[in-house]
Amino acid sequence: MECHCLRFNEIPQTTKLFSSFIDDFPSVKEFYAYAPDEAGVRAAAQKIRLDAGMRKAVAELLRQQNKQLGSDAATEKNIERLANGAVAVVTGQQAGLFSGAAYSIYKALDAIRWADKLTKSGVDAVPIFWMATEDHDLAEVNQVFFGGREEIARIALPLSDDVAGPSVGRISLGKMAGAVVDQAVELLEGPGLPAISEALRASYREGETFGSAFGKLLARLMKGRGLILLDPLDSQLHELARPIYRKAVEDSQALINDLTARDKLLDKLGFHAQVKVTQQSTLLFLDVNGKRQPLRRRNGGFAAGDVKFSAAELLAKIDSEPQRLTPSVLLRPVLQDSLLPTAAYIGGPAEVAYMAQAQVVYRRVLGRMPAILPRASFTLIEPTVARAMTKYDLHFREALHGRQTVRRKMELNSLSRGLAAKFSRDEKGLKRILGSYRAPLGRMDESLPAALDTVERKMLYQFEKLRGKAGRAENFRTGVLDRHEREILGALFPHHGLQERTLCLLPFLARHGTELLDRLSGEMSGEMNEPCTGHRVVML
Repeated sequence: MECHCLRFNEIPQTTKLFSSFIDDFPSVKEFYAYAPDEAGVRAAAQKIRLDAGMRKAVAELLRQQNKQLGSDAATEKNIERLANGAVAVVTGQQAGLFSGAAYSIYKALDAIRWADKLTKSGVDAVPIFWMATEDHDLAEVNQVFFGGREEIARIALPLSDDVAGPSVGRISLGKMAGAVVDQAVELLEGPGLPAISEALRASYREGETFGSAFGKLLARLMKGRGLILLDPLDSQLHELARPIYRKAVEDSQALINDLTARDKLLDKLGFHAQVKVTQQSTLLFLDVNGKRQPLRRRNGGFAAGDVKFSAAELLAKIDSEPQRLTPSVLLRPVLQDSLLPTAAYIGGPAEVAYMAQAQVVYRRVLGRMPAILPRASFTLIEPTVARAMTKYDLHFREALHGRQTVRRKMELNSLSRGLAAKFSRDEKGLKRILGSYRAPLGRMDESLPAALDTVERKMLYQFEKLRGKAGRAENFRTGVLDRHEREILGALFPHHGLQERTLCLLPFLARHGTELLDRLSGEMSGEMNEPCTGHRVVML
């Protein structure tokens, strides 16, 4: 398996904040507690002071949850280690249909890899995956994209509009779950098909929720790796989170002031605030009539949807019904780390960015912050796509520049072998003929060689343009270019974004076997190639 590493500043739409975090951490270190490396994680681990009662209670809840999700003995062993004092390497993602986009699984593998690395270095650590079941954006989890030979297939679970609004982890899959699994399995092929098919059918069934099905699938995919899964919708976890909810209400004005000041500083330094906050914002959501509503400050009190509260009434609601509260994206990591002995959190570019804001929330609410680590990032290039790229002399970087760049390169390199050779040969001959004029023209007038250069550029441009037109004519006759263009861009830069952010990993696991997970873990740790702090382009 061949791997190339690209710096993130070569990837379109990479933000300045994330690029600086990776390539020039000193320029952004004031927004984070520790450097994103092993030394930073070890330093964060030394600052953990988790109450023994909290550790014991969370470990017991994790035992119950992971047993229900079908986790194995390796996970049970790690929960015991957590109960006995191990630190946590945490990551997480929304409970996307059929595991969602590929980076969800990359995050899990990376957390496992970092926990193993720390343990071998003398810091006992376990990996934990925080399933973001409390999120209410159903559109983000209700569909998944499978990459195929020539097109991308969209698979969606049909649900009525009236189910939208609650936390997605509570939404039932309904009677259509089996039919959607059948649709997915029909699209899969390869040696890994039996294992992936079995995992899907065992996880996504009528009676399951988006949260439970996601967890059961992840437990099967990560079997033997010791990954601990955590569902934050558990009512007992809400009981344990009550002090954080109260703090978020009691200090709501101070927290918004801190965040507003942080946003202004980020803007002043040329960075961006990932999460927008206003003077009316709080860091909480409240369940109102089954809908997850943002809790806002209003006229000296609070409001969620059409329901209004005084501060005292809201605090009483937290004491009596904490399960109705859920954290915003800026409070979620703080709540998470009040429950867990987190030494490091592994996140993607957006998460790294909002942690620069969340730092002020950590400071006021919890008093400590873990090290933040960038997740592993991959584009997987399968043999059929690699052969098409070779045919047109295309490189991954060119695919990142979009369709026009790819199409132009394909047209220039799509001619028959004989005609392509003739164009190449005659281009060299044209350069040779024009070059023979350089010396005699220079003797006549020293300005003439510059004029010759201009003539040469124009003639070669027109010659290349003719070659492209010939390629387009060939495509018009056969349609081959159109087909190969769809195949290449659909695989490398689907929907104008990185593969890992659009395509599900399950079709790759079916085509190449579940041992692909081990190969990707090896790439993360540098077992197969040099360690990479950027985006990995892997030739399968």
